[in-house]
Amino acid sequence: MNTPTPPGPAAPPPRRTLVAFVVTALVAALLAVGGLALLMNILEHKQEARNPFFRVVELTDETEDPAIWGKNFPLHYDDYLRTTDQQRTRYGGSEALPRTPTDADPRSIVAQSRLEEDTRLKRMWAGYAFARDFREDRGHAYMLEDQTFTERQHAVAQPGTCLNCHASVYVPYMRAGDGDLFRGFEALNQMPFAEARQHVQHPVTCIDCHDSQTMELRITRPAFIEGIRAAKAAEGIPDYDVQRHASRQEMRSFVCAQCHVEYYFKGPEKRLVYPWSKGLKVEDMLAYYDEVGHRDWTHAETGAAALKVQHPEFELWSQGIHARSGVACTDCHMPYKRVGALKISDHHVRSPLLNVQKACQTCHHWPEEELLQRAFTIQDRTYKMRNLAMDALMDLIDDLATVRSSGIATNNPAFLAAQDFQRKAKFYVDFIEAENSMGFHAPQEAARILGESIDFSRQGQNALRRLPVGPDTAAAH
Repeated sequence: MNTPTPPGPAAPPPRRTLVAFVVTALVAALLAVGGLALLMNILEHKQEARNPFFRVVELTDETEDPAIWGKNFPLHYDDYLRTTDQQRTRYGGSEALPRTPTDADPRSIVAQSRLEEDTRLKRMWAGYAFARDFREDRGHAYMLEDQTFTERQHAVAQPGTCLNCHASVYVPYMRAGDGDLFRGFEALNQMPFAEARQHVQHPVTCIDCHDSQTMELRITRPAFIEGIRAAKAAEGIPDYDVQRHASRQEMRSFVCAQCHVEYYFKGPEKRLVYPWSKGLKVEDMLAYYDEVGHRDWTHAETGAAALKVQHPEFELWSQGIHARSGVACTDCHMPYKRVGALKISDHHVRSPLLNVQKACQTCHHWPEEELLQRAFTIQDRTYKMRNLAMDALMDLIDDLATVRSSGIATNNPAFLAAQDFQRKAKFYVDFIEAENSMGFHAPQEAARILGESIDFSRQGQNALRRLPVGPDTAAAH
């Protein structure tokens, strides 16, 4: 007797099988296409990374003209040309001020005079060239023109050293030094400005920050190479070579710090020196100047030795939260942006307050108005503190000038102490005045510096109280 075979699962209807097959095939096809697209994207990006530009012209280490670099990098060059813009923020930048050109000064547009805006500046710098001409900031495009035609050139003979931060000097240094960067730097430093001016043609250009072959960032200013080595030594890092030891992110600040720093001209050879061997804080630099006995000039009203602070953006930024967080200068002043399919660094160098979306909102996810108000609050408070420090310094200058004209011996220890307090108070308030962020780069440090400046001025006035009182000196007591 045969056992009947149990019935198996019912075979799927032919139509359902066909649908399942088609769906499976479509999914497989989509996965294959997606995978292929992903692979192509990766390959394209790798190719883009290997060759991020079309090499239209061959660049060399002597290609100084930015227009030639612009043939290979038209997007970057377009941005670079926009540094001619004159647009101000609340405490920075400038508006275009028309002027009648002359043979001595052919400029038809200038920035407004800071000396006319705040006459205390003129008195703070009495006897120094900056009391004759000091104007609002303009973009990189104007750096060479403004330095060439400033009235400061007529106030005092200026050396070729000034060109380090007002011109593209890498190629001129190399030529003047027969291929030796440092020797060319030393040669141009010692020339009168007018003579050295003939060696340069452009304001800062591409070759001042980039290697012409690899496009990598590099340092081209000998003074920075020496200065950062001294600063690192003060931190306990000997024999620092910025070209070999700096990280890429550090270089994105260091290339700016080649110029946006405090400095002085050392000795008769006018060597450019960054006073960083004791550190980057304001008291470190003043201690350096005290040690070497340097003065920029003698104050016209009080006879005090005085120092002119330059533009210590790098030093103040170094004390702030952005530096501590690893944010570089270029992250905010030259933020990345996307143009078509390319991601490039914005070479329209400017205040982040004019470009909040790219400069700030990449990290700070707050509305633009909120971020602007935060920045303005910091700057308003710093400016108010700066005014208090300026007033205190004016009071001290008043008292010193009165005593000096009264006939009291100016070699009296109390008078000399008051002069030294003027030197300190002036250096501290000028540190914030000359720095281009109105305290934003390091708000608490800026407040500390200004507070100490006020204290130095009041200590100077108190020192004068120790002088013998006479009828002519009563005003100082």
